[in-house]
Amino acid sequence: MNSDIMQGKWKEFKGEVRKVWGDITGDELEQSKGNLTSISGLIQQKYGQKKEDVSLKLNNIMARFNNKTENVKQTAADTTENIKNDLKRK
Repeated sequence: MNSDIMQGKWKEFKGEVRKVWGDITGDELEQSKGNLTSISGLIQQKYGQKKEDVSLKLNNIMARFNNKTENVKQTAADTTENIKNDLKRK
């Protein structure tokens, strides 16, 4: 996966985290370097939430994010297959 795609996914993930925990800044998330343990600790510190609650919410965000990624991959694969089939018919 190229770096532009990875950057886009990181930005999307940060956005999702900030939707749930609005007091977390983009700079704070950048300092975590994408480490979920660091992000979890930051949220626990700022919000006083239990580790289990934060982990559950972060895992839900990751699951939604991963589902979106899988849907995009499947759509791309389906489109490629349809194009191949159309070319064979011509």
